[in-house]
Amino acid sequence: MGNDRAKTRSHQAVLLANASQILTLWAPSPGPRRGPALKELSIIIGGAVLCFAGKIVSVGTTKEALRDLWLKKNRKTVTEIDCAGKVVLPGFVDSHTHPVFVNPRLVDFEKRIEGASYEQIASAGGGIRSSLDAVRNAPKKQLADTVLTAFRDMAAHGTTTVEAKSGYGLTLESELRSLAAIRDAASTWPGTAVATLLGAHVVPQEFQGRSQKYVELVCTEMIPRAAREKLAQFVDVFCDKGAFSPAQTEQIFAAAQANGLAVRAHMGQLSETTLAPFLRFKPASFDHMDHVSDSDVQQLAKNDTVATLVPGANYFLGLKDYPNARRLIDAGVPVALATDYNPGTSPTISMAMAMSLACTHMKMSPAEAIAAATINGAWALRLADRKGSIEPGKDADLAVFAVNDYREIPYWFGANRCTHTILNGILASGD
Repeated sequence: MGNDRAKTRSHQAVLLANASQILTLWAPSPGPRRGPALKELSIIIGGAVLCFAGKIVSVGTTKEALRDLWLKKNRKTVTEIDCAGKVVLPGFVDSHTHPVFVNPRLVDFEKRIEGASYEQIASAGGGIRSSLDAVRNAPKKQLADTVLTAFRDMAAHGTTTVEAKSGYGLTLESELRSLAAIRDAASTWPGTAVATLLGAHVVPQEFQGRSQKYVELVCTEMIPRAAREKLAQFVDVFCDKGAFSPAQTEQIFAAAQANGLAVRAHMGQLSETTLAPFLRFKPASFDHMDHVSDSDVQQLAKNDTVATLVPGANYFLGLKDYPNARRLIDAGVPVALATDYNPGTSPTISMAMAMSLACTHMKMSPAEAIAAATINGAWALRLADRKGSIEPGKDADLAVFAVNDYREIPYWFGANRCTHTILNGILASGD
């Protein structure tokens, strides 16, 4: 999904030159990064990247770029950005967000500060269910404008590809309208949006005590319509206590598969769920992963399903514990990072902040955090053939940061050092 390439792709060439570091993320072996390979950034010092028609044409040293015969002939028509003293890296791939909402959840915020738990807030009518009425009543244009604002804010912080979920309507009509809002926002944003149907977010109030009836609505109406109208690429399920059971999740996954949609899932955020039974559906990612067994870790190490960690949620919920990234990485599980942007538990659009939390609270190295936020995020969306690294032929998605060393990106937490973002060849200024 995303923009109309014929309308928005730039046919003007862009040259990024003299970069202190270019993090190409090039790797000789295919597949998502895991283990020691997660630290391999393939850095070019004094580098340059040439882009044309929305694609990366060449990457190397600036000296090599300036010897290019095509560039010599056409240099007057090229938009050139001097990246001296700056770092260039692939645009961030934020592979887990919930941007279709109307209002922040400020009551939840205050109740949490006063000591209420996630479950207590939800049982009192807060949490996900408190966002439903506003989304159900909002016109599509209002939702699309809200999503577009989020996309633009993300781009200003270096994000060029976003997975965007529905999930705050939980009726057939409002879920389809939410997905249509994502489509409409993506059509005017130069970046790339991947839409996910999250009709199985929680059981809405009108189905309390009848959760299986709601699951049937998701399976027999929401999923077929979303697939038929090409509104989603993925189906997601919140499989956890207070949400959907493993059996219901398998039922929803089967319906997605039958309708030609790929699957991903919120797993292990609040409690442990055995993951192995879901692997037959080849899920693109399991997200959160705060609670996971040793046997499931071993199973994931043998698969390309990505464990997407969202430390912003742990931070905003005030939790002491974070996902055990070191355990996953050292076992060989491919790990990605995402913001989990949403109004209740992670209201941040900054991938750099997610990376900082990963470094300080999950003991990921800055290099691991970079790879998890770029190439492995692309694998989590099954876009690694086009996104996540700086290689000729890939989409021209790039972020420029006003730092001398890539380790400064997660180091300067709470600050936006992104100066330029290029989204499918379209140049946008940063902060």
